[in-house]
Amino acid sequence: MKQLIFVGWISLVLVLLGFSPEMVPKQGQAVDDVVKVYGPGGPLGPIEELAEQFTIETGIKVEVTAGPENKWIDQAKQDADIIYGGSEYMLTDFMNDHPELLDEKKRTELYARSAGILVRKGNPKNIQSLEDLTKKGVKIVDVNGAGQLGLWEDLAGRKGLIPGISRNIDISVRSSAEAIDLWKANSKLDAWITYESWHYRLADVTDLVQLPEEDKLYRGTPVSITRKSDNKKTAKQFIDYLKTEKSHQVFQKWGWK
Repeated sequence: MKQLIFVGWISLVLVLLGFSPEMVPKQGQAVDDVVKVYGPGGPLGPIEELAEQFTIETGIKVEVTAGPENKWIDQAKQDADIIYGGSEYMLTDFMNDHPELLDEKKRTELYARSAGILVRKGNPKNIQSLEDLTKKGVKIVDVNGAGQLGLWEDLAGRKGLIPGISRNIDISVRSSAEAIDLWKANSKLDAWITYESWHYRLADVTDLVQLPEEDKLYRGTPVSITRKSDNKKTAKQFIDYLKTEKSHQVFQKWGWK
């Protein structure tokens, strides 16, 4: 009861100081509640935007840490409430590697995103299709991991293009972060088969070649509450928020289906 009264007084003071009612903690909600979210860089754009909106609307702070797993896994083992993946297999691999951290029963799927082709601004090699990636002189960067494992091969295999595209892969890396660094440093790289969503994060240095619907390949965006979370209720509240139609529209803006 004392805690509720204390929160109530804080809420009153915040309103008097000019904070909007949406930003004031609700009764029964700890003032210092923070939902800690970790995952790869690919889905960061929409998740970070929605975390900010969720905080404004509920007063519950959400902190999103994204990037290659090795940069955040030690901290995530200490305080993560939510882990998200860049594809279904990616989160499954994470669960297999860290079985103590995630609960399969707490896993849910958000939205799917499609693969496309990123090219240089102005598309100087006039790449319009997967077939164009087999042309002589086209240099491709491949991410062999980070939710994109086998992505180009799955796309090419359906059209008999594996040999031609394989010949033109100039370099393979393990993460999108490495691919981005290479893309910015080496202007001789012409194309990257990846998710369309990366274009919206790299609009200043890429153009997007969308594939015809019959050629597209989709992968999911799974999310899970951790076993050790002390904020399971608020973590679930945030995940429920991510699954609303309003949130779906934000994901679509960032390149999801």
